[in-house]
Amino acid sequence: MRLFIRYFFKTVRLLLGPVLLFTNWITTPRGIIRDPATQRDIDAATSRMVLYRFKTCPFCIKVQRTCKRLSLTIASRDAQHDIAARNELLQATGKVQVPCLKVTSSDGSVSWLQESNAIIDYLQGRFGSETADSSAEAIPHTK
Repeated sequence: MRLFIRYFFKTVRLLLGPVLLFTNWITTPRGIIRDPATQRDIDAATSRMVLYRFKTCPFCIKVQRTCKRLSLTIASRDAQHDIAARNELLQATGKVQVPCLKVTSSDGSVSWLQESNAIIDYLQGRFGSETADSSAEAIPHTK
């Protein structure tokens, strides 16, 4: 019975994965258009961030859509197929849970945000409004 359940869900993932990717591709949101100086500052801030994800994870797609909507250029690592990225995530957080956002602050300290809603709240709070200070270092927790 356990084997049947395992293969059932693998089959569901194999069938739904391409549908999720195609739907995401068709409905990709437009990004915010900012003046070049502001966008350069935001790009500099996001250069210290890395998003660990699985390609067809719906929660990861949700975070990536938010990044696109906010015009954020955040490096991503495929923790499903890239063993080095998977091991780094496991070593830092104790589990392979995606999406996970690694934020390195200007002083070199590293914070890890897990859970898609927490990541989205952080990104929207830091980069979402034009009045937000893009140099703010408000990171919820450090590990």
